[in-house]
Amino acid sequence: MFQTSVLSSGSKGNCFLVKNGKTQILIDAGISYKKYSQAMTDLGLEPTKLDAVIISHEHSDHIGGAGVIHRKTNAPIYITEPTWTYSTKKIGKLNTEPHFFNTGDSIRVGSLMIHSFTSPHDAMDSNNFIVHPVDDDKKQLGIATDLGFAHNLLKHNLSKATTIILESNHDVTMLKTGPYEWFLKQRILSKTGHLSNEQACSLVEEIINDKHERLILAHLSETNNDPEIAHTQMAFLLNKLKSKIKLSLSSQTEHTELFSV
Repeated sequence: MFQTSVLSSGSKGNCFLVKNGKTQILIDAGISYKKYSQAMTDLGLEPTKLDAVIISHEHSDHIGGAGVIHRKTNAPIYITEPTWTYSTKKIGKLNTEPHFFNTGDSIRVGSLMIHSFTSPHDAMDSNNFIVHPVDDDKKQLGIATDLGFAHNLLKHNLSKATTIILESNHDVTMLKTGPYEWFLKQRILSKTGHLSNEQACSLVEEIINDKHERLILAHLSETNNDPEIAHTQMAFLLNKLKSKIKLSLSSQTEHTELFSV
């Protein structure tokens, strides 16, 4: 069964579980092994049975726990060489050499295919991903966070996904009037920053079709967003579009259920 759970998502750590049958992988590992292990146990899964950790980019909230999780599970790390160059100190010593991929490559891990594509973010070589079972590309999971704007390749890829994990990082008014220093506000609002609630809604409105079954909002800022605001805005749009897509929120502190893709 092809399934996913957002184990954690936010500025303090991001970790997305994808599984198909006996194959279990993580997209990003920005949480501690303790938190990862507890989430997996809660979901009825064995934490040490992990087939890969795939890294999107080098920011700490995406790689902070990658080294420890790798060393505890022996799961190989898949990463681009530019990202690895900026991650070696944060990840630490590995039991095995990293598996390098280039942005745009497709990676096979067990019974899963992972397709990488570029994401506009202020990192060395940031990626988003489409994942599907090796023998079934009709069920696709799109994971798209840490992007400053929705480019055409993103729209094309997410239009084919049946389940989407999508960034809805900030409410623009909350960000502009909030406590962050101006340079940080400018970074978040830039085309290499993060998608706002409004931008996430605009993207969904543009791409939504009958293939889409579930939308999970992710990477919500604890300072510059409110889960109720993000959920209400997207729910209003989906209702206006008469969409039957199931809407869920992910959290920094709690994992989601294990959703079928």
